[in-house]
Amino acid sequence: MTANLSIERRGPVGRITLDRPERHNAFDDSLIAELTEALRSIEADETVRVVELASAGKSFSAGADLQWMRRVASAPRDANRDDAMALAALMRTLAELRKPTIARVQGAAYGGGVGLVACCDIAVATVGARFALSEAKLGLIPAVISPYVVAAIGPRAARRYFLTGEAFDASDAWRLGLVHELAKDQADLDGKISGLVEALLACGPVAQLECKALIRAVAGRAVTGELIQDTAERIAKVRSSPEGMEGVAAFLEKRKPSWSPPAEKDRKRG
Repeated sequence: MTANLSIERRGPVGRITLDRPERHNAFDDSLIAELTEALRSIEADETVRVVELASAGKSFSAGADLQWMRRVASAPRDANRDDAMALAALMRTLAELRKPTIARVQGAAYGGGVGLVACCDIAVATVGARFALSEAKLGLIPAVISPYVVAAIGPRAARRYFLTGEAFDASDAWRLGLVHELAKDQADLDGKISGLVEALLACGPVAQLECKALIRAVAGRAVTGELIQDTAERIAKVRSSPEGMEGVAAFLEKRKPSWSPPAEKDRKRG
């Protein structure tokens, strides 16, 4: 537990919860540093296989704390840029985390909050969630989150929502591809995420890491001889790895692979 967030570990699942409900989980330099460190810590924990990003209170995250933004805007240019680089480093750390990530979204996700959602591998939102890329309304731009948001919703939708700052609801977020599933309430959100966690734990952790790297390697690239060679080398490497060989053997032998979590009855027995 830090001043602005908490970390909870339940077996192979780690949950980081933003905990500034009185500020709608808006982030300032302290929260940015704490969240970056929390992500790196949980990434290094070999017992954790799936990471959930949640928030306390009514809002997921209102994005940047405007009092903090005002303060850094008047700082010397180098300090201003370094502050922006810290936020950029947070987004990249989350987007490239070596473990699957799930965003649990309720209430408002505005500005940088949308960036956090876009950086997660999977996002589930309640039907009452609201989203906005409202920076232009403040004379600002969604700069460091843009690579991840544009990758999630596409450049055409980004033109509209970056330029107008309009809010959009959860169904629009689902239609745009920002979130993968909608939940009718908190209980349904918990249930849907539990199902996703179960699916993630059934897959090989090294394969998941390689899948994330593969997506980054092929996204937006033309199909060239170089790309074909790269993808062929990737599958050749993975299928001859200990995890790849174990997975194929387990399938042929009609048993669960070594990375599978124990069945519910076995957990209760233990």
